[in-house]
Amino acid sequence: MVSVFYPAARPSGPAAPYLRPGVAKVLSAADALGVFKAGTVDWASARTHAAESAPADVRHGARPVVLYSPGFGVPRALGTTLAEELVTRGYVVVTVDHTYETAPVEFPGGRVEAQRLPGQGPERLKTALAARVRDTRLVLDRLAGLRGGRNPDAEGRALPRGLGRTLDLSRVGMAGHSAGGIEAAEAMRTDRRLDAGIDMDGTLQYAENDLVQVARTGLDRPFMLMGAATGGSPQTHRTSPSWASFWRHSTGWKRDLNVPAASHYSYTDVQAVLPALDEKLDIPAQDRADLIGTVDPDRMTASVRAYVTAFFDQALRGRHRPVLDRPSRRYPDVRFIR
Repeated sequence: MVSVFYPAARPSGPAAPYLRPGVAKVLSAADALGVFKAGTVDWASARTHAAESAPADVRHGARPVVLYSPGFGVPRALGTTLAEELVTRGYVVVTVDHTYETAPVEFPGGRVEAQRLPGQGPERLKTALAARVRDTRLVLDRLAGLRGGRNPDAEGRALPRGLGRTLDLSRVGMAGHSAGGIEAAEAMRTDRRLDAGIDMDGTLQYAENDLVQVARTGLDRPFMLMGAATGGSPQTHRTSPSWASFWRHSTGWKRDLNVPAASHYSYTDVQAVLPALDEKLDIPAQDRADLIGTVDPDRMTASVRAYVTAFFDQALRGRHRPVLDRPSRRYPDVRFIR
């Protein structure tokens, strides 16, 4: 399952739900991410800033495309904030769920698929990454069909008018959080259709001394690492063996950015949602810090938007963005790791 975020020709209908009904029902009845306790959040009422199936705005021609993949087991919806930001900056964004790993995935007609995972251990991660890379290539294939005038919808449902014409598949990037970031790097290694990528705090290894292949080979196209203080230690190419190997072997343009006061989920919508629900949920300070660190929430969200947009502007559009050259007073939480 994917969601395609694109510029609309005009306002059209009510705001789209943040989660599909079946997914919202499951998450509302469970302890999501360990802090959103069952029954405390009305996920079904949450809305995006988008409308479903609006006609596409084709006045400015085809736009660069960015794929987004979430972390292990979490819904693609956790990248909505970033997807909406990129669309306002002139991109088409495709967010991807990974069936049987994502918990859960809802399909048209209401079918909901839960997780079906192998046992714990490195083989579980290898199986998941292999499936994710195949998912990425399938999505690229279907986008090519869409651009060519075909309808890739599995059930043949009508597509928004003009959608295929918004896709410039000669300029495609991919960003991902955690396992999605690992996927972005490994998919780039195996598929030249991806021109640039971002790994948001995803460790490029299955286990100690067992690196993902891309960490051994590196990449020859633009790539950006964005780390946090995962497990209390900043993840950078100077502290993480897998990132160090990837950095050493990569010959393309590269950056390593780190936010020491952030934590793993600071690169997702949790950074924006959790502080807004703090008072209602009475979340212990340590649980909050484990997910999103102690960084100022608004500054962190603005930083992620700014650096991700700048990276794809430079890598896919050839527009030099000085914010990628050196630290910025506007984003004081971000460190450049040289």
